[in-house]
Amino acid sequence: MYLRESKQRRADGSTVSYLQLAENEWVPERRRSETRVVFNCGRADDPAVTERLRKLAASILRRCSPEEIVGASGGDLRLVCAWPYGEVYVLDALWRRLGIDKVLAAQAQSRRLGFDVERALFAMVANRACAPCSKLYCWEQWLKEEVHIPGTQGLSLQHLYRAMDFLEANKEPIEREIFHRVADLLNLDVEVLFYDTTSLHFEIDQPDRGAGEDDIMHGSLAAGGKPYKAPRKHGLSKNGRSDAPQIVVGLAVTREGFPVRHWVFPGNTVDVSTVAQVKRDLRDWQLTRCLFVGDAGMVSAANFKALAAGGGKYLMCMPLRRGDALTEQVLARAGRYRSVTQRLQIKEVVIGDGERRLRYVLCFNPEEAARQQAHRQYLLREVQAELAAMGDATQDVQSKRVAELRTSRRYGKYLKLGAKGLELDAKAIKAAEHYDGKFIVHGNDDTLSAEDMALGYKQLMRVEQAWRDMKSTLDMRPVFHWAPHRIHAHVAITVLSLLLERTVEHACNDTWRNVSDQLRRIQLAQLSSPHGTVWQVTDPTVDASKCLKSLQIKPPPAVLQLA
Repeated sequence: MYLRESKQRRADGSTVSYLQLAENEWVPERRRSETRVVFNCGRADDPAVTERLRKLAASILRRCSPEEIVGASGGDLRLVCAWPYGEVYVLDALWRRLGIDKVLAAQAQSRRLGFDVERALFAMVANRACAPCSKLYCWEQWLKEEVHIPGTQGLSLQHLYRAMDFLEANKEPIEREIFHRVADLLNLDVEVLFYDTTSLHFEIDQPDRGAGEDDIMHGSLAAGGKPYKAPRKHGLSKNGRSDAPQIVVGLAVTREGFPVRHWVFPGNTVDVSTVAQVKRDLRDWQLTRCLFVGDAGMVSAANFKALAAGGGKYLMCMPLRRGDALTEQVLARAGRYRSVTQRLQIKEVVIGDGERRLRYVLCFNPEEAARQQAHRQYLLREVQAELAAMGDATQDVQSKRVAELRTSRRYGKYLKLGAKGLELDAKAIKAAEHYDGKFIVHGNDDTLSAEDMALGYKQLMRVEQAWRDMKSTLDMRPVFHWAPHRIHAHVAITVLSLLLERTVEHACNDTWRNVSDQLRRIQLAQLSSPHGTVWQVTDPTVDASKCLKSLQIKPPPAVLQLA
């Protein structure tokens, strides 16, 4: 018995197909087999007929063993390979929903690149989110053996590098257009921007050559035709690698943690000198009312003047320095703290009168104060044990160990040279207790209350979280590139990957690490038989289905491709 299709031609010239269950039976009188129709199913284009046949096939297969089903396919149905598919599927769907593919296509339409630059960039962005590795490993191993991304089969290593060059050459218009699309689609709050910097080290011994004119890299040009400055320089490292050359990366994010724009500076750039360029670059983005929030490393009179120009508003954390006139004046101001949250107490201090008055908010965290006090007591016990072990050697001010203790960032601020040699400084210890758990916030926006100023600065942790994700989850370091434009492009790819991660986390209310663990269970399998090859996707688990529902993404089709 088999399924038979018969066609009838109508008077108007159209053809209609009918499906029938038929069987061949032998007729002895005519000495031949004839076809007998057992059941007329109906028209082939009727969905109800297709559904009835599917149910019939399912009921028949329940009567057959798996071995018989495999044998019916020719006996050669076998699993060729399987790949994790859920992560890439979701990232690709978000990539298209945010319109990043259209932005890249619009920038590349006037260029004859000879390859799909959009697919090459997506492959590197997805690799940074799923399995961070070098561009060589991404092409040589990841794209070929560990994952299946449609449209990337014809890419070569030089295509990935050329795509990076394309991204860096058009970074500013691409970054601006993507941000406006994302802000409109996700209804982002762009009235408050948080800015901070970090450093990325390189596994090399010597920095890029020269200073002054030799500091300019004439071999490659940035966007606009300007030569790059040599980026890898020795500077103040924020990750404990002062022995290695580094670059400084600046990042501006929204209140929800979505990246707005990034900057790459030479490794010897001081944080305070980056604010003017950030304000200048964001001025043309038309962000309506924008409150700039920065850390203590951005504080300077020139930065306050630049940020306030044109009616700009800012919110800064002031550094607490012993002996600083402003610090002592704010801390000495009388008044009681009032509680904002369980971990935050504030006291507003206004210095001056009229237009030149300055607003400060003195913030106090009781839990942080207790932690700092306990840590200081631990350090004092350590240094006391060290001094006791040294004995009379503490009087030898020229000894190596005494010099190490005096210059130590850990112990030096609590020590002094007394009549009996190196000893604890009681005044310094008492003064340090005065700063426990306290920080000062300064702003020029009178529409913000003292509570808003304190809580607004506390949200600067969004940038810190972005740095942690980029350095750990996305593995932005170590950087394997040496050409300045490739270094810039590597950072841009990492920021694009961070944007997709933040979109997932914002929708699922969970970390990307947890969501990706669930999505990774959706697998893509390649099955081969004598009749062809099929790419089939496994059914999502319950947790993976919840993630897809939160993201408003349809589950992938069961059969992805037939060949």
